Amino acid sequence: MITEPLFYAAAVPAVLLMGLSKSGFGSGFGSLAVPIMALAVAVPEAAAIFMPILLLMDVLGITAFRKHFQWSLLKRLIPLGLMGTVVGTLTFKHLSPPAVSVIVGVLTLLFLAHRLYSQRCAASQQPLPQAAGAVLAVVSGFTSFVAHAGGPPINAYVMGLRLTPLHFTATMAVFFFVINLSKWLPYSYLGLFSWDNISTSLVLLPLAPLGVWAGVRIAHRIQPAVFYRLIEVGMLLTGLKLVAEWRWL
Repeated sequence: MITEPLFYAAAVPAVLLMGLSKSGFGSGFGSLAVPIMALAVAVPEAAAIFMPILLLMDVLGITAFRKHFQWSLLKRLIPLGLMGTVVGTLTFKHLSPPAVSVIVGVLTLLFLAHRLYSQRCAASQQPLPQAAGAVLAVVSGFTSFVAHAGGPPINAYVMGLRLTPLHFTATMAVFFFVINLSKWLPYSYLGLFSWDNISTSLVLLPLAPLGVWAGVRIAHRIQPAVFYRLIEVGMLLTGLKLVAEWRWL
């Protein structure tokens, strides 16, 4: 088990941040969790440590929002997201974590810029085409596999559909539950799990319900305009943090 205080100084806020994201409140901030933990350990190790924690968070999120899933949307997005995890499995050993971080960061900032521009131009306020949504779902599955950073790409599409906060949160909870579940066997095959990582996950696991609980209470009370503004702020911070990884290339 990891015992260094520096690791837990990064890991504790990272887990709480991911819990808030899984609840739907501050959804865009979830992609910051692995980069924060990666301040103390390598990105692949951070991703592996998060796996059992994510499983519990996903189950809690689905339970909390079980009456608000958009099944028609999920039937279209989940197969595409799973395609992204297959791509991630095949390319994981050939891509450096900083390179993936920079790619995700640039895409995140581009998605955010498009959304903000669309809000200013009445003629551009239509949702992204389904073809663009399909590409973003695949990208989301890929970036989720590599660094649990699948939120920004899929958010860029689903936010344009103008779901209520509860429907948005519930739908994303199911999407990432399936995506995260599909990563267990490939992670094992790639040798990312170790007893040290699993035992460290178990130490951090009690923090998962705390973050999800706090976010769920807020998500049930927040106004849609404020909800989506927080996601935009999260996407901005995520994009800037990930692009900053260029210095390690």
